[in-house]
Amino acid sequence: MRADIFMIRAVFTLALTCSGYWLRPIPNQDPWISAVAAAVIALAIILFETRIRRASLKTLIGAAIGSIIGIIGAALIGFLLTVSAQGAIDSQLRLFITLALTLFMAYVGLMIGAVKGDYIDLSALGGILSAERGPRNQHMILDTSVIIDGRVADIAETGFLSGTLIIPQFVLRELQQVADSADATKRNRGRRGLDILQRLQKKTYLDVEISEIDFPNVREVDMKLIELAKQLNGKIVTNDFNLNKVARLRDVKVLNINELANALKPVVLPGETMKVLVLKEGKEYNQGVAYLDDGTMVVIDNARRMIGKTIDISVTSVLQTTAGKMIFGRYGQEDGRQPMIRPTAIEQ
Repeated sequence: MRADIFMIRAVFTLALTCSGYWLRPIPNQDPWISAVAAAVIALAIILFETRIRRASLKTLIGAAIGSIIGIIGAALIGFLLTVSAQGAIDSQLRLFITLALTLFMAYVGLMIGAVKGDYIDLSALGGILSAERGPRNQHMILDTSVIIDGRVADIAETGFLSGTLIIPQFVLRELQQVADSADATKRNRGRRGLDILQRLQKKTYLDVEISEIDFPNVREVDMKLIELAKQLNGKIVTNDFNLNKVARLRDVKVLNINELANALKPVVLPGETMKVLVLKEGKEYNQGVAYLDDGTMVVIDNARRMIGKTIDISVTSVLQTTAGKMIFGRYGQEDGRQPMIRPTAIEQ
């Protein structure tokens, strides 16, 4: 996509330069002067295009409406000036005043409209300008941490992430820097992130897009993500705690993978029975420790001698901590009956 845009800009510049050379808009001068002037105009147009494509739809609509109102106001004032000052003001001076007034009013209207464009309610306009978009038009912006984490690929493949997955170019640069790090751990994390991106791109049913939008005046990647989400009216997909807090303070929607994982953990109530594989002994006397498939720790009383075996336990309490959920259970029954011991696959 980046190469296509560069080719289109190059063809546009070449066409305008050749037109300037052959048509010679500057009379009585060497045709190369006209060609250079046309090339300069083409570069100025491209620079303007690169700047304006970063603006949001609300800003563009506000700027257009403001400039049109300014031009209409300037035309009315110019008409009154022409009628009232007929013969009193030189025609050249009157033309200059009208032109300067038109430019002034158009510029003021454009700037005010662009600033006030954020107050436009696009949903009230309906049609393609409506802010209410279908799931396929939603933008999910991936940050570096969630790409390296890798779970976003599994979630996307299941279809729970609808819309377009946006991978900003500045996130790719950060991933490449991590992958080229001298530290082996960081290097492996960066390469894992690049592998996850390749995995997402190979899935034809996923809409993955590399965004060229950047914010040179913003240095931090997290703040760039927030600005991009505002511009695209999208959501940031992350597992970064700090980015999650800052984005929500800036009224940007966030999908936190860690919060999703915690929400999907099974609900266990005291008194329920569950089967677990005791892996190691606990910190307290006669305790065993097991883990559920989602990583939840289960602390079991009277299970130290059952390490390596699958047993039935009775849940006594559930504790929610900042690190996650912990389940406490008890092995054995109060009536003295022998509890059931389930052999592991290795023992079978």
